[in-house]
Amino acid sequence: MTTTKKVPIELSGQRLDKASAELFSDFSRTQIKKWIVDGRILVNGDLGQPKESVQEDDEIEINPIEERKVSWDAQDIPFGIFHETEDFIIIDKPAGLVMHPGSGCFDGTLANGLINKFPELANLPRSGIVHRLDKGTSGILLVARNDQFRNYFINEMHERRITKKYTAIVSGSTIGSFPIDAAIGRDKNNRTKMCIRLDGKEAITFVKLKERIGNYSVLDVTIETGRTHQIRVHLASKKLPIIGDRTYDAGKTIAKGSSKELIAVIRGFSRTALHARLLSFVCNKSGEELSFEIPTPSDMQNLVVDIKNYT
Repeated sequence: MTTTKKVPIELSGQRLDKASAELFSDFSRTQIKKWIVDGRILVNGDLGQPKESVQEDDEIEINPIEERKVSWDAQDIPFGIFHETEDFIIIDKPAGLVMHPGSGCFDGTLANGLINKFPELANLPRSGIVHRLDKGTSGILLVARNDQFRNYFINEMHERRITKKYTAIVSGSTIGSFPIDAAIGRDKNNRTKMCIRLDGKEAITFVKLKERIGNYSVLDVTIETGRTHQIRVHLASKKLPIIGDRTYDAGKTIAKGSSKELIAVIRGFSRTALHARLLSFVCNKSGEELSFEIPTPSDMQNLVVDIKNYT
């Protein structure tokens, strides 16, 4: 049975394993640490590491009685397989697909689809999923096929040796390139949202203008850290909200000077205009730099065309 608890202020800044042991005192710290490594304890819906720090209002989810590491049923879920090796699979995740079952989404997820296509993944925590993309974000995602590679990739992410690049289409104009270094934490007034907080976790994003179209922009975005909703929160904080982001741009920001036709296009775009296009890392066996890139999907390409046509 899954249980979720919020981190109180007195445990803010503590290691995940220590804070979890305090919150779930019926279990030993040794058992808690093992469950974190096994992927049976999540922080704000994401996999964590025992030594990473937690912040006030972070949500720690634990399933102490689950017999198997993954117990979700296999389902025929459509998603693209971009590349496949004996150690990992590169997935082309479509927008609208949730990563794994959890609160409010019990099936029909990528994890269910992975087990259907690769039954052996049922023996790995979270079906081999080692990083995530938001539901509305499309693009490249790596899935581990064995424990050795899973542990290697998670450590590489922790050491910030993984390169992740995105394409975002935003309302607003900018020039050149710039970094955004602003800590992110859970919004105290809305647990489903993140926000910039002085006491949050370090979050670093690099933004580069790819194309400016009137008062709209296509951006190349690289992240050094991988916080929940990081790109969406950071760009919104710079008055560059991503088109279609109903969480961080609920007012559906329309750039100054937009025509009626363009306003209809912007407001009608049905998902967050954010695409994970590139993933690079060093192979654990050969030491070779591996890089995979998935082109921008047609809905975002068409959005750019419409913005040009109606500007």
